[in-house]
Amino acid sequence: MHGPRSAVRDSIAAAVKTTTIDPQLGDAHMLRHRLGWLLATVMLVVLAAPAMAADDEWVSLFDGKSLKGWTQKNGDAKYRVEDGTIVGTTGKGNANSFLCTDKDYGDFDLTFEVKVDDQLNSGVQFRSSSTKDYDNGRVHGPQVEIAVGGSAGRVYGEAFPPYDWMCPEGDAAAKAAFKAGEWNQYRVRAVGKRIETWVNGVPVASFEDEKSKMPSGFIGLQVHAIGEGEGPYQVRWRNIKIKDLSKK
Repeated sequence: MHGPRSAVRDSIAAAVKTTTIDPQLGDAHMLRHRLGWLLATVMLVVLAAPAMAADDEWVSLFDGKSLKGWTQKNGDAKYRVEDGTIVGTTGKGNANSFLCTDKDYGDFDLTFEVKVDDQLNSGVQFRSSSTKDYDNGRVHGPQVEIAVGGSAGRVYGEAFPPYDWMCPEGDAAAKAAFKAGEWNQYRVRAVGKRIETWVNGVPVASFEDEKSKMPSGFIGLQVHAIGEGEGPYQVRWRNIKIKDLSKK
């Protein structure tokens, strides 16, 4: 990625290249002039760097080595780190499991890659909550769907009324965007009530959230409960990044 630091480096290199002094000039005034121009160029680039960085403030939620910054809520699924991925494996209980960020997010742009066994339904919570006064701590909030069968990328109301889809079905391209048995790229953007999702670059959901009444909350990786005698099944996540769009 060509980020702010590389832009600064390239600009300085260009300035140095164009400030070569001709030894035949032997003019101290010309030397001072060109060095002054070089210094001014470098200062402008350095001063502009914070602004460039502000446009590129993607933060990794997963360090690729540990589950630092995450806490499991509900269920008995097992989460572990393997080869730079978070692996969720189904348990034997009848409750959904969630690995949740310790930090809450309001307006944001979220991207991640996911690979799931075809038999398993999964999802990623956002703007979600878990409190003792709500169904004994049950995780609830909007969830972007991870599944084969055409529903991937739709947003579901996990554990809150009306316990149903929060957005219409996608078109034919949206239903065909998810690739079974492969890594899939997701994007979720939430600003105010507006929620948009993409799967592998294909737009899926775009709607106003009038149902959840949840302006902020944690991000949660779901391992869905399965029936007795089924599984075990797995879901894997990697490259989980977020850009905080909340007004400072």
